Amino acid sequence: MKDVFGKASALLATTALLATFASGATELDKVMKERHLSQQDLLAAAKTYTPSGGRDKYLVFSSGGQSGQMMVYGVPSMKILKYIAVFTPEPWQGYGFDEDSKKVLRQGNIRGREINWGDTHHPALSEKDGKYDGKWLIINDKANPRIAVIDLLDFETKQIVVNPVFKSDHGGAFFTQNSDYIIEACQYAAPYDNNYHPIEEYKETYRGGATIWKFNSDIGRIDPKASFTIEMPPYMQDLSDAGKGVSDGWGFTNSFNSEMYTGGIEVGLPPFEAGCSRFDTDFLHVYNWKKLAKIAKDDKNVKIVNGMRIVPMDVAVKNNALFLVPEPKSPHGVDVSPTGEYITVCGKLDTHASVYKWSKIKALIDAKDYIGKDPFGIPILDMKKSLHGQVELGLGPLHNQYSNVDGEIYTSLYVDSQIVKWNYKKLKVLDKENVHYNVGHLCGMEGKSADPQGKYIISLNKLAIDRFQNVGPLHPQNHQLIDISGKTMDLLYDMPVPLGEPHQAVAIRASKLHPEVRYKMGTNTKTGKQHKGKTLAGQERVERKGNVVTVYGTMVRSHINPERVTVNKGDTVIMHLTNLERAEDETHGFTVDHHDVHMSLEPGETSTIKFKADIEGVFPYYCTEFCSALHLEMMGYLLVKDPNKKYVSAQKLKMKTMTKAELQAEYDKTVAVNDATDAVIQSVVKFLKENHFEKHAVVKGLVTDALDQYGQIKKQKDLANKAVEAGDLNKAILFENMIWQYMVKTADVGIRAKDALVRLIATKQSTQAQRGERAFGEGGCGGCHVIGKVSSGPDLTGVLQRHENAEKWVSSFVLNPEDHYKEPYVDGMINYFNLRMPNQGMNKEEVKDIIEYLKWVDENANLF
Repeated sequence: MKDVFGKASALLATTALLATFASGATELDKVMKERHLSQQDLLAAAKTYTPSGGRDKYLVFSSGGQSGQMMVYGVPSMKILKYIAVFTPEPWQGYGFDEDSKKVLRQGNIRGREINWGDTHHPALSEKDGKYDGKWLIINDKANPRIAVIDLLDFETKQIVVNPVFKSDHGGAFFTQNSDYIIEACQYAAPYDNNYHPIEEYKETYRGGATIWKFNSDIGRIDPKASFTIEMPPYMQDLSDAGKGVSDGWGFTNSFNSEMYTGGIEVGLPPFEAGCSRFDTDFLHVYNWKKLAKIAKDDKNVKIVNGMRIVPMDVAVKNNALFLVPEPKSPHGVDVSPTGEYITVCGKLDTHASVYKWSKIKALIDAKDYIGKDPFGIPILDMKKSLHGQVELGLGPLHNQYSNVDGEIYTSLYVDSQIVKWNYKKLKVLDKENVHYNVGHLCGMEGKSADPQGKYIISLNKLAIDRFQNVGPLHPQNHQLIDISGKTMDLLYDMPVPLGEPHQAVAIRASKLHPEVRYKMGTNTKTGKQHKGKTLAGQERVERKGNVVTVYGTMVRSHINPERVTVNKGDTVIMHLTNLERAEDETHGFTVDHHDVHMSLEPGETSTIKFKADIEGVFPYYCTEFCSALHLEMMGYLLVKDPNKKYVSAQKLKMKTMTKAELQAEYDKTVAVNDATDAVIQSVVKFLKENHFEKHAVVKGLVTDALDQYGQIKKQKDLANKAVEAGDLNKAILFENMIWQYMVKTADVGIRAKDALVRLIATKQSTQAQRGERAFGEGGCGGCHVIGKVSSGPDLTGVLQRHENAEKWVSSFVLNPEDHYKEPYVDGMINYFNLRMPNQGMNKEEVKDIIEYLKWVDENANLF
């Protein structure tokens, strides 16, 4: 039964809080009525709402299914933050379009064939002592048996490794408790070699297995040469888990189709699903991977197929390192408890969860207490002697997640569309929650680690049906957030996922992640080393060797250098570009029209594109990421000419010839604008220095970026002066215009630095002043009034000192401005600005808040 009294108390508390804000409550009641919201809806919204600029406590890494990607979102907000490109080209990030990411993607080629899609299934986070350390993320590809490694310093894929002996892999990827190995289990049994073998030889030549990949956690790379595969029977191995704590060094992989049935519906035989679920039990594989890792180092103990070292079944059995334990038929997961003592298995066609006890399994192994051997000579342990017990949960139990409460576990019921909360030690069901619909995996907060956090469970549902707006026959998946912090579970949020079929997800505390915000200048982000094409300002150049043209260029707000590149038709063009920005979040993109290439360059990154200039013409290239006010001007031209073609020059466009006096006037005007702009910059610099900007890292970074831009001006000024001396005012005006662009960029960043500094050193706003600033912005006041500046309306700094009974006057003016139009002061303002203050429809409470904000402005007037 649900804890009604607990919910009632929470609702009463919420109601009492809302009652203190009478006007707010009235508005809230109106919204609730219009949208048919209940108090329970309101409470759920409050539990998930994350204000603008706020941060989530947890990050979730979800597989992207058939998209071949991964997805990152926050909890409890359920806001999608990023897609990670893994096995599939991804244009926004340039993944698979620039040369450096292509090298990573091409690591996933199989037998010389390009593979450009994947079916991502089971992600895993690197561990230390069984606890997530926030360093590395791995994901498998079921369709093409591969493992990818993602660096959580920048959320980019750094390595793809192909399993050379498996033909599919559902049971990956799973870290051992110190991330020294990764377990990847085969799915559909097949021959290890790449030859044809008739299906009639299934038992003799088809095999399953588990590959134990050696992983270097210091550099985040798999070492295939130090890895090995454990040969297993063709039982269709499925999911795995690594032992931890008392069971560290052991691996557990379940299976289905111990019948070894191969179907044949096309020749009149019963379909595969009928024959592969005839037996009451299948087999849980129990193996000592730590012992087998030592055994695999000796060439006498292995056979090598396609470069993979394979430990045969008889060698594993001979060394007491491979065993079988019966489990309910068609299981779909095996989950080791935080201490490593309990192992939970659920069978899709059984209503029970089976809890095995490691100490019992180990005692049977040590005593060599077997009930027999399978057809391949692998010892079988007694199921009853291995079990701690079973508990009936419901229809279609699948996957499990642990909580921070001792003995507490959560299991998904696919058929019943429910989550079950139960105790695996006491074998007792505690609660059930309906989900929508047909849940597969669950994601707990670090729920598969040695340190589960509890708090939330996410139900990864396969069907959405009526949960969202209809967008056609292909519906989104549905991830539902469930609060498990109380005695009973509460469904909080539905999140549509329109990216393939996300299969499994893992969650980690955000505090464990420490991603970078910029790269060291000239970094190849795929290797972490300096890029061979690193180019700094002043080093830009175009080099030709035969028919290969290499461009060393830079990108910075708001230009690409060089801006014109001319090549011959048939040339191979290589373009190395470096993002010279040091400001956070100043990404640049790059493409050449018509050439199917793209780069995403984060601050400090160098990347490369390569293509053949095989069509004649003029092709603009430009920055694809809107990066500044002059973004559209951030472009250039690739000009491709045919060396075998004679070109007749077109008549030059006739342009109006300016007189010398007109040129001089234009030059003087341009210089005057630059001088005025420079005066603004100097005033900002003065403010920043006087208020010790260098004490604040964020502001210091912006100032450094601004000064980088300002430092370019002297060179342009020298060129302008030389042009004037030579009497070429046309050229001088162009250089002065370039100076203006550098000044605009400098001022843009400098003013951002000033605004950031003001917020850091100003007195703290009261809650009412914060509401007032929000009302000021949302009410449209900022359209005419800029604090600290005269804009299309007067500066409001000091407005409360300009009138008698100022607060009363300002309030009246905002609420009913038309009543004041004939007052001499207001009439003078109207005539000066040629604009009347409109009625913005403010209410009295908003005006009170705005007055408190204006008081805060006056208190900090010296900063604006």
